[in-house]
Order: sequence, then structure tokens, then C-alpha cells
Amino acid sequence: MPKQVKAPPQGGGGSPVYGLGFIGAVTWFWPQARDPKEKALAVLKAMVWPAFLVHAAFKVLDK
Repeated sequence: MPKQVKAPPQGGGGSPVYGLGFIGAVTWFWPQARDPKEKALAVLKAMVWPAFLVHAAFKVLDK
């Protein structure tokens, strides 16, 4: 029988950091929302907060 080879461990240390960032982003965007549509948009913005961060950084670096 052939010897089974274990797969190498996968990286994944960013999940807790992203999770804390998500919670922080929701607490930042949520109070600014007034109606349910804006609250849903606040949650969506919180999901993609790294994209906002990178966009702002590139904007600063461009000047």
C-alpha cells in the first residue's frame, strides 16, 4: 500500500484580525445609518473595509 502524504498546513492567521476589523467597521458605520436600507449598506461596507483602507492609502500615496 502506498504511504499517505499529509497536506501541508494552510495559513489562516488573518481571520481573527479580519473579524475584529469587521466588528470595528460595523460599530463605525452602523450609527451613521438611518433606515434599514442604510443599515444593510453599513454591514456590506463593513465586509469590504480593507478595500476602503487600501483605496485611501493609494489616494494618499498618489499625491
